[in-house]
Amino acid sequence: MKKTLLASAIAAATFSGAALAQDSNLPTVYGNIQYAVTHVDVEGSSTIEHFDNGSTLGVTHSHQIAPGITGFFKMELEGIGADDKAGSNGISALDEAYIGVKGDSFGQIWVGSDDSRYEDAIDKISNYWEALSSGTKIGHDTGEGDLIQYSSPSFGGLQLSAAVQINGNGEERVDSTGAKVAGKKSYPYQLAAVYSMDALELAVAMDSNDGNTAYSSNVFDSSVNNENTYGVRATYRAGDLSLTGSFQTRKDVGDAWGLLAGYNVGANTFALGYGFQDEDGGDGEVSTITAQALHNVSSNLYVYVEGQLKNEDSGVADQDTTTLALGATYYF
Repeated sequence: MKKTLLASAIAAATFSGAALAQDSNLPTVYGNIQYAVTHVDVEGSSTIEHFDNGSTLGVTHSHQIAPGITGFFKMELEGIGADDKAGSNGISALDEAYIGVKGDSFGQIWVGSDDSRYEDAIDKISNYWEALSSGTKIGHDTGEGDLIQYSSPSFGGLQLSAAVQINGNGEERVDSTGAKVAGKKSYPYQLAAVYSMDALELAVAMDSNDGNTAYSSNVFDSSVNNENTYGVRATYRAGDLSLTGSFQTRKDVGDAWGLLAGYNVGANTFALGYGFQDEDGGDGEVSTITAQALHNVSSNLYVYVEGQLKNEDSGVADQDTTTLALGATYYF
């Protein structure tokens, strides 16, 4: 699920609803339906597709354990396939599920499946777009499942975070051929630091990449490269204007740069981004230009159009891909 305006809206609804639920001891239910249509042209050959862009249904709850200490949980389900009744089996996948405790003095610790600390700190540009990708990140293998995560309180604007994934060898997995194999023991971890000062936010993070490449999707496949991934990000906000830049690198994999500018005008948001990736030890390069215009129809509905021009140069062949996306999201 893409996480631009929708993530902020759901987060606001979740926390305000959680406060109400705490008084009534009832959980907060939220959800969204997302539709998109894309037209993709690759060197004169085009395709069109209408699809569910990540519709979800979730529930949250929090309660006071003691003064200043709160317990919480969240479960978010996806895979609804809201665009095609004939091809949908209803809810078929898990997006997030975790329980945790937070306090004013010690921060927050939670266990389960959630966005990782590296993704939360660095991948702001790639998570911004609704239907399109950004070409601004290098893969980090630690998935979003079996995580124990921690975020500290803010120390004068500095917040520290860490995560470790528990991959046990007592759990049977499925390899790329569909065969069942024994699990592999590993403990990949992530470290992140985010510093906020007035309009400026700086972030740095790393992923040890010691796990398997698609752990969260229940596919066992030992990583061919467990070199660390490192990322940095800077975001500056001046009124309705926001600017973000990021850089990520991983030895023997490659580097990725990203730039994003966004501007709010009333109910409208306009954004322009550029991403560049190059491959270590090869001639592969990918450059991506993406633009978005988003309109808030109401407090629960927004529509958008996104366009993208991507150039892929393998050193042998050069290919241009043009994509146009139209979409709408209703959330509550």
